[in-house]
Amino acid sequence: MQNNPMLFDFPETIRKPKWDEMVASLSYDEKEIIRWIILLHNKGQAFDIDPTYSIGRFWEGLPKPKYKYDINPQVEGVEKADTRKLPLADDSVNSIMFDPPFVVAPSPKPGIIRDRFSCYANVKELWKFYDEALQEFFRILANGGMVTVKCQDIVSGAKQHLSHVAIVNMAEKVGFYSKDLFILARENVLWSPNMENQQHARKHHSYFLVFVKGVPTLRRADGKTTRRSR
Repeated sequence: MQNNPMLFDFPETIRKPKWDEMVASLSYDEKEIIRWIILLHNKGQAFDIDPTYSIGRFWEGLPKPKYKYDINPQVEGVEKADTRKLPLADDSVNSIMFDPPFVVAPSPKPGIIRDRFSCYANVKELWKFYDEALQEFFRILANGGMVTVKCQDIVSGAKQHLSHVAIVNMAEKVGFYSKDLFILARENVLWSPNMENQQHARKHHSYFLVFVKGVPTLRRADGKTTRRSR
């Protein structure tokens, strides 16, 4: 996909994209997707919070969030905090980028992916973490605020788990509106030497799910607005 300069320059006044500059749902460039989300869903502004900041590599070449948290801070300027209990008041922020580890590794057997990322003992533990985090995000977001969740479907115990579906269901149960979805396709994928008998298609894509707090309105053809039913 050809890069659109407008999406990378963050002009002071965001003009309406022309027909050939429309934001798309698929990209091979993670930073392009983040810029698209900033433009389309965050009024061209930087994200307020990253609650799983790590070393900040995710934000290279992008405007960094105002609040940076991590359960184990590794770089200066990051405050220690659990994603599920952030030191922020109710309804106090407008946007969150959530990119947590999602690896489930019930076996203690070493592996490239297991050694590189934090992991959960089982899928139930991962689902519980997502659910509690979404509840906390709903608490701190102002009405109309937005949270973007990066995730990937997983295979654990020879069973497929559609993480993006589970997260959408959790978010809507909490009270979020599922506003948008982006797919990040990858050409280079980490492979584990422990993989022997393949039973599912290898995941070459991940998702950016965009949720909004509050009931959105729909603009009718006559120019009037009406509330969307839940």
